[in-house]
Amino acid sequence: MSTETASPKAQHLRAVTITTITALAGVAAAFGSLYVGGPGAEAAGDGMAQLIVVVAIIAQIPLYDLLGYDDFGGAKDYLFVAFMTFAFWFVTWGIMLTTGLSL
Repeated sequence: MSTETASPKAQHLRAVTITTITALAGVAAAFGSLYVGGPGAEAAGDGMAQLIVVVAIIAQIPLYDLLGYDDFGGAKDYLFVAFMTFAFWFVTWGIMLTTGLSL
């Protein structure tokens, strides 16, 4: 570990950036699930629609390396990304299925 720590402003920017990306990835995954699975409650059982959220979570990991977050990669970071992406996907997709939205 390095003895250097990032400034509070840099830490805040990192946290806001990661949170924003996870939220947008979750919402985008919900739209992808709706597109693949279609509208209605029967789409909730579609495995392909559920696989989209897993892909959205995994796709974010190399993105943080590209953004220059060298300190990204601990268990806490991975769990945060997975939970936030899943939560946004679950709520957004649930609302879409309940309201009968179709693309």
